[in-house]
Amino acid sequence: MAFVPFLHELLHDPPLLATVLLLLGVIFVNGWTDAPNAIATCVSTRCMPVRAAVLMAAACNLLGVLVMTSVSAGVAETIYRIADFGGERRHALIALCAAMTAIVLWATAAWAFGIPTSESHALIAGVSGAAVALGGFGALHGGEWAKVLFGLLLSAALGFASGFAVVKAVARIFQNVRLYAAQRFFRSAQIFGSAAMAFMHGAQDGQKFIGIFLLGISLAGGASGFAVPLWLMALCAAVMSLGTSVGGYRIIKSVGMDMVRLEKYEGFSADLAGAFCLLLSTLTGLPVSTTHTKTTAIMGVGAAKRVHGVRWSVARDMAAAWLLTFPGCGLVGYLTAQAFSRLFD
Repeated sequence: MAFVPFLHELLHDPPLLATVLLLLGVIFVNGWTDAPNAIATCVSTRCMPVRAAVLMAAACNLLGVLVMTSVSAGVAETIYRIADFGGERRHALIALCAAMTAIVLWATAAWAFGIPTSESHALIAGVSGAAVALGGFGALHGGEWAKVLFGLLLSAALGFASGFAVVKAVARIFQNVRLYAAQRFFRSAQIFGSAAMAFMHGAQDGQKFIGIFLLGISLAGGASGFAVPLWLMALCAAVMSLGTSVGGYRIIKSVGMDMVRLEKYEGFSADLAGAFCLLLSTLTGLPVSTTHTKTTAIMGVGAAKRVHGVRWSVARDMAAAWLLTFPGCGLVGYLTAQAFSRLFD
């Protein structure tokens, strides 16, 4: 659907308008709560002040959505096909509205407690829970969910292994370089690494929201197939960047300061490993959590230095939050869809 016909449809279709406004709210909250994960190490090692790092992340998020979606939209297509909302248009849009409401509630609560829970997992769980409320578990598409679960395991294992391997390689390469010269290099290198992480955050999470946006348009009868228009990429990227500009120091502290104390070269290694894992996942169409990937990369870096250097209690709390997200946000999505169905039917 072109932009002008979409606007016309939006103004004459209240359920679609409500869905779009809620989805834009979810995208904003994602930029607000997930962006700190991309820049956490850069701030914690004092390579950049918080405000400058947040603005850099906002710009890189914008570029990530636009560039990577043009290269490969596989992640967006996986999300677009993850669940079947049935053939009845009004009920389907009400359920999708409920899913967006559940995700905003979940993400805001996570931010309030400073927990770096995965917005990607919340999105998938909330949408799936609402679809189940509408059509039972048969509404879920097993093939797309298999990609989600595979991506979950891959990002955890590959993030940890990449962080471990990259920091070992970097330490060996720079072992004979004078400390002052190495510190100067890694100050700039870590800014590049955080920019790469923010770019890939936009690429991964931006595509997930594009997939849901296209699902909403499809349910409203405005599109019959999967195709990503340029105006939709720009809209999602702009709203995510606006959310990113709000920042979130609490989550920076949880990810970059509380779990592992990092030197500049270690922060660079974690960013490089995380960005590599996200690039690989995006090109293969696997929706993965940017929070999950970055955090496991940091854990791998910490374990390479000293296994006891990782504060495993903090890591355990984060893992518990991730595991809770699928059933927790899924249940919230299910209950919200049931409530919305009774209220607006």
